[in-house]
Amino acid sequence: MTDNLFDLSGKVALVTGGSRGLGLQMVRAFARHGADVIIASRKLEACEAAAQEVRAMGRRALAVSAHAGKWDQVEGLVERSYAEFGRIDILVNNAGMSPSVPSHEVSEALFDSVVSLNFKGPFRLASLVAHRMAQGEGGVILNVSSSGALVPLPGAVPYSGAKAALNAMTVSLAHEYGPKVRVNTLSAGPFLTDIAKAWPEEARERANNALGRPGRPEEVVTTALYLASPASSFTTGAIVRVDGGMR
Repeated sequence: MTDNLFDLSGKVALVTGGSRGLGLQMVRAFARHGADVIIASRKLEACEAAAQEVRAMGRRALAVSAHAGKWDQVEGLVERSYAEFGRIDILVNNAGMSPSVPSHEVSEALFDSVVSLNFKGPFRLASLVAHRMAQGEGGVILNVSSSGALVPLPGAVPYSGAKAALNAMTVSLAHEYGPKVRVNTLSAGPFLTDIAKAWPEEARERANNALGRPGRPEEVVTTALYLASPASSFTTGAIVRVDGGMR
């Protein structure tokens, strides 16, 4: 088993928010380790660019424009994926957003938008795919959460609450669809992805964690591969923190 620990040959992975940031890093890593990949986000052009990278590695890829917070589009994404590949072995619920707004200024529309993208949509997608996985050969679901669900994050209460709900969903779905379906959370801390461009210079260099710095995007890869592959065959319902030791 340790000779090729993260072998994903013959697997099909669906990654939401897969055209940039941590999602794109996972798309590239899965393809490098043998998986065909479905890349979903709202911007089809960006998804297609990522798909071209995957094809250049000799793997199949499908680019799909879909809003991960809208149930009708989530359902369409599932149908399109199964029509193209006939299966999904790995689902990564990665799409999300975290606007920083004082709580008393949060509108109902913004609250609904944040919760829909970070919890409501992922719930629907995971439920639909887990059901099909359980009826078939099984599979793995990876919910990308945030240290904001575990560590106080002022000015982002709807986001933190939605990610905490995502963490709870991981445990519930692991029990509901096990043993054929494993469901885990990758709880990400601060990473130097696209959103970091708007951070103050100090935040891009230092972080309030044990390692004293934000993560590099590529540093999410080994944890994602571990949770997506047979290497984690006895790991389910877990929250794996990849945050440099946030406190």
